[in-house]
Amino acid sequence: MQRRFDQLDAVWPAGLGRRLGAMLYDGLLVLAIWIVMASAHLAVVRLVLEVPAEQVGTGPALVLSLRLLLAVSAFAFFAFFWTRGGMTLGMQAWRLRVQTLDGCSITALQALQRFLVAGISLAAFGLGYLWILVDGEKRSWPDIASGTRVVVLPKRP
Repeated sequence: MQRRFDQLDAVWPAGLGRRLGAMLYDGLLVLAIWIVMASAHLAVVRLVLEVPAEQVGTGPALVLSLRLLLAVSAFAFFAFFWTRGGMTLGMQAWRLRVQTLDGCSITALQALQRFLVAGISLAAFGLGYLWILVDGEKRSWPDIASGTRVVVLPKRP
């Protein structure tokens, strides 16, 4: 269920610097999650499937399953935070929130759209995020594709 945020008149569009700061923080958190997921994958492959150590990571099924696990865990991290409160831990540190255009929390479909287009934006040498510098509303490609926006929250008194 979508949640309506308050303080909608006190927020403004987030610039590139704040977004990059939040992405750096969140990138470190995702890296930690990936380390745990890769360790769990390795444990299952070695202990449950009993694959010899010299064959770990050599078959296409093992490689594909690890990549899929890492992608799903990264999406789960972002989708959980975006759909609940609009802020990942990195976004909280930089006082950023992702929301719909009318000020509500985003849906799971919008989170998936943001996640997929964010990957494309980064793969295009960051062009999807540099788009913020030319867009009048400071929207990135993920914002445009998902019908959302990232805003800066005012400081708490």
